[in-house]
Amino acid sequence: MKQGSLTARVLLFASVWAVIALVAIAIVISQLYRAGSERAFGDLLRAHLNSVINAVSINANGQLSGNPQLGDLVFDQPGSGWIWLVEPLGALDGPRLASISVGDMVIAPPSIEALPFNERYQRTYPAVDAAGNRLEIIETEVELDADGHAARFRVGGNRAVLEADIAAFSGNLYLALALFGIGSLLVNAVAILYGLRPLDQARQALGRIRAGEAQQVDGAFPREIAPLAGEINALIEANHRVVERARMQVGNLAHSLKTPIAVLINESRDMSPAHAKLVRAQAETMQAQVQTYLDRARIAAQRGSVLARTEAAPVIERLVRVMAKLNRDLDFSTDIEPRDAVLAMESQDLEEALGNLVENAAKFARKSVVVRLRRIPDSQGQRPAYRIDIDDDGPGLDEAGMTEAMKRGRRLDESKPGTGLGLSIVGEIASEYKGGFALARAPSGGLSAQLTVPALIAEG
Repeated sequence: MKQGSLTARVLLFASVWAVIALVAIAIVISQLYRAGSERAFGDLLRAHLNSVINAVSINANGQLSGNPQLGDLVFDQPGSGWIWLVEPLGALDGPRLASISVGDMVIAPPSIEALPFNERYQRTYPAVDAAGNRLEIIETEVELDADGHAARFRVGGNRAVLEADIAAFSGNLYLALALFGIGSLLVNAVAILYGLRPLDQARQALGRIRAGEAQQVDGAFPREIAPLAGEINALIEANHRVVERARMQVGNLAHSLKTPIAVLINESRDMSPAHAKLVRAQAETMQAQVQTYLDRARIAAQRGSVLARTEAAPVIERLVRVMAKLNRDLDFSTDIEPRDAVLAMESQDLEEALGNLVENAAKFARKSVVVRLRRIPDSQGQRPAYRIDIDDDGPGLDEAGMTEAMKRGRRLDESKPGTGLGLSIVGEIASEYKGGFALARAPSGGLSAQLTVPALIAEG
């Protein structure tokens, strides 16, 4: 199953973690600021309450007296939501004292049972003034003289001011963290891309090897990747040694068998015609079969090589030119698209497979042979490939004839020279390279030999 991009996965993980962390930080800092602002708001109200208590007393007429100055004009603005209020309790008679901002507002205090005083003999509770402002009231009761005359003191603050301050801070905080987060993501992306760049360089180096432009992974890599590059180079070197050893053994075997078979063929000349014909035919069959299996062994050795590559157009055009010279009575043509097709196979194997097919087409063609190359449309799970069609305008074959022709050693027309091994050799070459070979009816009515070969996967 195809895996996703490592860079994308690292970037996604870093981005998700950064977003989660920044959101958590924003929530924590915002809550901490709210808690600090609430404490500061409460401390301010208590400070104003103490200032009012210190500024109020009982005059000679036994009434409340005093003019608290809290140093803030909001207490002089009706509807501002900031108030102070002093009301007599018990035997103390007379009018209440209040800031201008109170106006005619009457605030009914909660009962002691519902909201008792704390250890400082203070309590706080919410209220709403005539202008609709949400207030936070802090209240206490104080004895003002030795006779036990007491008064209720209240100071109220507008919570909208507190909420606006918290909202302004939170907005600036979120904006700053968002900018920091975006900057961090960009820096992380650059750092990740830069950090993974050696992997891309290694991929490009492998692409150059597959394209035949280099023999090993070259480049300066960090110590985390350098061992991998070294192991790949060692694998390539071992691959070279295996291929060369196989080629040498195939060559040695070919030379060791070539001489005995040649001797048999030469000796058959001194035999009686009947025996000579039989020995020569069997020796030539042995020679063809030995060559077939030697070629198959060579192909198997080369198939695993990462350096197998062949440009299709030059091979096809060179082969067609040669066959045109050998068969001057036939019209040979090519139709190659794309021109830059590169196949993942050795050139000598492509030449051998196409040589067999074009030669076979020339034997049966009446007037023309056409060699076409087209890219096979990509499909899910299939390696990119090209198909080469060799079409002739000869008599062609029916379905049974095509099946019979694919069998090793079968010759459907004994009047034509050959061993009957050509098509089977082509099939074996295609199979070794994980390609395919089939026969079909050509558009001209003759036979169409269709060779499918893998495309070289370019590393972009």
